[in-house]
Amino acid sequence: MTEPVRLIKKYPNRRLYDTKTSAYITLSDVKELVLKFELFMVVDAKSAEDLTRSILLQIILEEETGGMPMFSSELLSGFIRFYGSAMQGMLGKYLENNMKTFVDFQNKLQDKSRTIYGNGDNTNMQTDFWTQFLNFQQPAMQSMMSTYMDQSSKMFQTMQDKLQSQTRTMFTGFQFNPGDSVEK
Repeated sequence: MTEPVRLIKKYPNRRLYDTKTSAYITLSDVKELVLKFELFMVVDAKSAEDLTRSILLQIILEEETGGMPMFSSELLSGFIRFYGSAMQGMLGKYLENNMKTFVDFQNKLQDKSRTIYGNGDNTNMQTDFWTQFLNFQQPAMQSMMSTYMDQSSKMFQTMQDKLQSQTRTMFTGFQFNPGDSVEK
């Protein structure tokens, strides 16, 4: 039996109330729910508007401002440029699929480490394994990631080419006279 989605209410004073524990919680507590893969939904206490994405973005902002950021300014600028463009929906799905692929790959590596070191809580051995593995596999990993990025780039270019082709096909019935050019 699946557990119902945990409901968290956000009040006008910006406090978050967890209805499961009947207690106020912080963004840090919400982050822990994410890390534990617990399903939850954050809603405005008055309007019942879904605020989950907004809260998740706040957590990402906190993570980005403290410690080592994951997103470069160039990447964030690229995201902003896609808003409002025809490719906006495609980019979101593309990133979601790539994230799933990356997580699947990470899980397979973790499964391999468990096979070698067992399921015990031997953190030092696993850390040592990852250090050795990454040092040994770094050239192969770089090559694999480079190939992955090339394939992703080609897929993205193919999507863009298809969109341009569809646009051209859509407008083939329109007649444009050379004298109608806007260029001067």
